Amino acid sequence: MNNEKLKEFNPLLFLSSLGAGGISVAFFAFLNYTTEINKGMINVAQIHNGVIFSAHPLFLGLMEFGMAIFALIHIVLTIYLAIKIIPWLKTQNFRDMLNNPLSNSALVTPFISVVMTMNVFLSSVRYFIPSVANNLQTIMMPGFIFWIFIWITLMLTEIKLLKISFVRGFDVNKIHFGWLLHPFALAMLTVTGSGIAALAKDATIAHSAFFMLLISGTMGLFLLLVKIISIFKSHFSANGLPDKQFLPSFLIVIPNITLFAITFFRIGHYLNHHHATHLHNYFMIIMITALAFETWYMMFGLALLRDYFKKYFFDEFNVSQWGLICPFVAYSVLSSFVYNVFLKNIFFYFLSLIALSITVILFFMLLYKQLACQKNKKINIKCE
Repeated sequence: MNNEKLKEFNPLLFLSSLGAGGISVAFFAFLNYTTEINKGMINVAQIHNGVIFSAHPLFLGLMEFGMAIFALIHIVLTIYLAIKIIPWLKTQNFRDMLNNPLSNSALVTPFISVVMTMNVFLSSVRYFIPSVANNLQTIMMPGFIFWIFIWITLMLTEIKLLKISFVRGFDVNKIHFGWLLHPFALAMLTVTGSGIAALAKDATIAHSAFFMLLISGTMGLFLLLVKIISIFKSHFSANGLPDKQFLPSFLIVIPNITLFAITFFRIGHYLNHHHATHLHNYFMIIMITALAFETWYMMFGLALLRDYFKKYFFDEFNVSQWGLICPFVAYSVLSSFVYNVFLKNIFFYFLSLIALSITVILFFMLLYKQLACQKNKKINIKCE
């Protein structure tokens, strides 16, 4: 793929806006779950009114700056890419991708990014704007209606793509980990619904969101299980690793696990608030187990990608490289959760902070490479 080819729209570009939103949420999660607060979620007033003194002001300022700047980048990129994708949906390239079961998983990335916008609003935006933090229940209904719209659209899209896979058929031996974007999209949709169910005081909103998240969640879990088994079977029967453009997707298992783990955790809060059912220890075990799984899988994935990083990553750019952001974001967020619900140990604290730092470095490195390729700058990077 040359520079002119790179300028053609690719829905996988939404992974960049998704990554920016995820990093913003990761900054918030780190502050929220590693800082001592009495009740609820942290906000800027608690810090700057002197309620919290558990961290150095310079460090807190750095966390706030990261949260704000990546939230802004996410919003700008989402709007920019939304404008770009509208005319692309009328092209033959879109129709070809739609009808190809091996590549149409890319079509759900815009949905993941848009749902991430809701999470950015519930975390980073709510953190900085007191009126949002103090009136969260007031805006819960509009947010729920917006989520319903996305839920219906994404569910219909996923069912259509699933039907295309069954009707047209495809070579199962050619599938790759990018196929896991389907359960990833459903997991992102579901975890946002679980947040609404857990936070909403209105029983109708909470119960409705809970039932709807069960529908999307069970579909996502089913597809995750089926696709992982199929993918591993395909890889075991193949000779060597897949083409290099598919290698970054090895780690996409990690954000899937994180999102479903957080969903189960929030379901525990929903059951506690609306049904007086206390399952804290049970859901705590889910979070710890999820982080343990992600730890060995991260080690395994990075071992597979070792040669890729040495030979290709620093000298080439492919839009699929944006897929490397979400796994480290997910690992950072889950580490913060485990620090809060399991053990306030410096190990989990720095585990989250290190993963977050890696995501920031990766993001700006990829952004530089993409912009350089698109502007035809004379750099020592092969644009594919």
